Amino acid sequence: MGTETTDLRAALTRQPVIAVVRAPVIPDAVALCEALAEGGIAWTELTFTTPDVTRHLARAAEAGCRIGVGTVLTPDQARAGIAAGARFLVTPGLRPAVADIAREAGIPVVMGALTPSEVADAVDLGAAAVKIFPAKAFGPGYFKDLRGPYPDVPLVASGGVNAGNARAFLDHGALAVCAGTDVVPPQAVADGDWADITRRAKEFVASLG
Repeated sequence: MGTETTDLRAALTRQPVIAVVRAPVIPDAVALCEALAEGGIAWTELTFTTPDVTRHLARAAEAGCRIGVGTVLTPDQARAGIAAGARFLVTPGLRPAVADIAREAGIPVVMGALTPSEVADAVDLGAAAVKIFPAKAFGPGYFKDLRGPYPDVPLVASGGVNAGNARAFLDHGALAVCAGTDVVPPQAVADGDWADITRRAKEFVASLG
């Protein structure tokens, strides 16, 4: 296991939230990351569903933000994200070719999975953590079930996680959770309403106790 993977796992143990930004427009990626950090969420995941995402990644990375890129489906996207300064990659499902690029570059990948077999495959591909998506469809109890055969696999809950249920996912075995539109609504991002995003981040973090 590489140093980068170990570092990411340790960081998520200390600060177990990744903000996932799906917005058609990001006026200022640095201000966005800073607003989230002020609210207590240090890790931000931009996604390839946002136009020109590598430009936003590069600006945030240059400013020292803890930034990664998600919805990585192809080797070309993986290379582009890494070149732009992404500190981690996130996939929605099993993507062996993306895992190969990440491993060659020494960049941790959080790989999407759902079934027990997919979790095992993600581990075999060298995932730093396994993102269970969509988490809300199966609920927090599913993480307790997965902990039986996979007690040492770092699991991340993504999809439908909010301030009302995030603590339950952590209590049932998730290492970390992804905060989505409840914290970073696309319109608030597009409007540059950083105060609102900071407020939402604080409420989310406070719900974790």
